Amino acid sequence: MKSDIEIAQAKQMLPIKDIAAKLDIGEEHLEMYGKYKAKLTQDFLNDLKKKEKNAKLVLVTAINPTPAGEGKTTTTIGLGQALWKLGKKSIVALREPSLGPCMGVKGGAAGGGNSQVLPMEDINLHFTGDIHAITTAHNLVSAILDNHINSGNALEIDLTQIKWKRVIDMNDRALRSIVIALGGKKNGFPREDGFMITVASEIMAILCLSDDLNDLKAKVNKIVVAYNKSKKPVTVKDLKCAGAVASLLKEAIKPNLVQTLEETPAIIHGGPFANIAHGCNSVAATKAALKLADIVITEAGFGADLGAEKFLDIKCRKAGLKPDAIVIVATIRSLKYNGGVDKKELTIPNLEAVKKGICNLKRHIENLQKFQVPVVVSLNQFTCDTDEEIGFVRSECEKIGATFALSQVWADGGNGGKELAEKVLDTLENKPSDFKFLYEDELPLDQKIEKIAKEIYRADGVDFEAAAKKEIKKLTEFGYGNLPVCIAKTQYSFSDNEKLLGAPEGFKIIIREINLSAGAGFIVALAGSVMTMPGLPKSPSAENIDVDNNGVITGLF
Repeated sequence: MKSDIEIAQAKQMLPIKDIAAKLDIGEEHLEMYGKYKAKLTQDFLNDLKKKEKNAKLVLVTAINPTPAGEGKTTTTIGLGQALWKLGKKSIVALREPSLGPCMGVKGGAAGGGNSQVLPMEDINLHFTGDIHAITTAHNLVSAILDNHINSGNALEIDLTQIKWKRVIDMNDRALRSIVIALGGKKNGFPREDGFMITVASEIMAILCLSDDLNDLKAKVNKIVVAYNKSKKPVTVKDLKCAGAVASLLKEAIKPNLVQTLEETPAIIHGGPFANIAHGCNSVAATKAALKLADIVITEAGFGADLGAEKFLDIKCRKAGLKPDAIVIVATIRSLKYNGGVDKKELTIPNLEAVKKGICNLKRHIENLQKFQVPVVVSLNQFTCDTDEEIGFVRSECEKIGATFALSQVWADGGNGGKELAEKVLDTLENKPSDFKFLYEDELPLDQKIEKIAKEIYRADGVDFEAAAKKEIKKLTEFGYGNLPVCIAKTQYSFSDNEKLLGAPEGFKIIIREINLSAGAGFIVALAGSVMTMPGLPKSPSAENIDVDNNGVITGLF
């Protein structure tokens, strides 16, 4: 069996101008990054905003991730390919992969098998340099901040109340907590600092929630980097560097156009994680796609309790988007895992384990129905799945009002997604969305967190640690109480304990820390032991990756 990268490398891609032509985009509206990648020009994006056309918007999400893999991105791409086969002009709108997981444990984010986006190696590695630009822009703020302190500290910044960490796009646990400016006065004032992964950066969130450069600058100016000795916020506007930050992002803010294995268009832009950030591709990319296609298929990271909830309550709220349908991806193997089966035995038929583990899928369905958007379940089918197991899942989904479809897009590409595509089309045509948010802006911050915990995680309540309570009170007093909430939590469980699989009950969510993302326009609540800088596993994926003298990469999935 060929690996994903072997399948991708065997494909002769179309020049990107030919992909653009399928969307009636002229070559003059492309900024080429070689033959197979391009950015859409800002003038073209501005012109698109004037078009009245708006496509249907489909969100793809999944059950809580397991070692078995669910195939959410693969399903997203396969669905897009299948819709073209059914005569529908569609675009898949995805996030950019982070180098941290690529070199660590999760893998890439370019799909798999016969449902991939190309060029796969470029997309999974440096791509068009967007994430590097975000890293540099973020760390420019850090440099300006420390330089200001070293140059007299006219803003009277309290060195114990600096909230702005540095970032790097790599899993590196050794950088979580550090001391900087050692070596004497010429190097600045020593203080505690730390690194987050770039995809958790507020700059990343801002880029993904901005309509254009002017909007981005306005948001960057609002970033609170520290508090002064009078306990008042210090912003990027105070540091006078928003223009410089924006100048580093003038190319990165433009969406990237690539292609799928079946030569259909894909726009890939922005890459915030969903367990520690808001988990959605850029507003600019999604809105551009909505003007260019009949149907746009986008995805949100990790399980629906994280990515989908944040897409619906943060991205849609900020961008004025309304999803028309939601696809939840699941596998028989993952349901068995949630039913307590060891990962080495997931290919063995076990209907009882499926019956026990389906509670995870059913909870996600019920949660998303609270947003009043029609739900389609896509069961990513494997040869080891039995008719009895599939039939049971189908029956249980239909009992609670979800449409059910089988998908074989990994093996068969668009042809393997036709059943799913037909069910999605039927849903779009016959089941109108009456989308609503889970909570309103006016709800106090602690109650927003409790609402998500009780309604989505199904916790009994929330325990706020003392520091979190204090920060909520302070942020409310400063006028940030109306912002939506982004909860950073383990992706593996509805709870904040990754070992509680299935649909756990009788637990509370522990909120240990509250961080303000004033520029992005939301509050981040850290639950349990989640880290904003992941670590590498004992045997990282990087050990298997190599490149030959001709530049051909191997071992990348």
